[in-house]
Amino acid sequence: MRIQCRTRIMAFLLILFPLAGCSSYKAAQPLDHTVSSVDLERYMGKWYEIASFPNWFQRNCFCSAAEYTMKDGFVEVRNSCRKESPNGAADVAVGKAYTVPGSNNSKLKVQFQWPFKGDYWIIALDENYRYVMVGHPKRKYLWILSRTTQMDDATFERLKEIARSRGYDVGRLQKTDHACGG
Repeated sequence: MRIQCRTRIMAFLLILFPLAGCSSYKAAQPLDHTVSSVDLERYMGKWYEIASFPNWFQRNCFCSAAEYTMKDGFVEVRNSCRKESPNGAADVAVGKAYTVPGSNNSKLKVQFQWPFKGDYWIIALDENYRYVMVGHPKRKYLWILSRTTQMDDATFERLKEIARSRGYDVGRLQKTDHACGG
């Protein structure tokens, strides 16, 4: 009886361990997938959200944009959108961003409410600073931003391919409505 019980346990474990390994397997993704450097002076100014992963803090937002301004020791971040519709009331959140030492300004920590800071990783950037793609080390967030409210399809598809190659689920991307009124 004791041998029969051990045999059953061994058989169970031999079946369970390979299955557990397969079910939790995820292709290894490089942890650091940012651009090599960012010129913060050139990065400053207004950016329009072209597409993003849906997230709770942008629920019911239309015409989303971000404006960055250099301050003494940090970057002021001013996120804005229209709530409920393209003609809805303006909603603005102001925060601070701090560069991560050793990242050549490609990684920032953004804080909208003390003491919480979130990762803001610049994972693609046009050499002329016309568009940027911002991600997260765990790939929870993704934004495609542009200096204009429109982006040509070829550029958008190229950015999606970069995101896909870095482990982001681009099927989650949703385009941002910019049909805003005055």
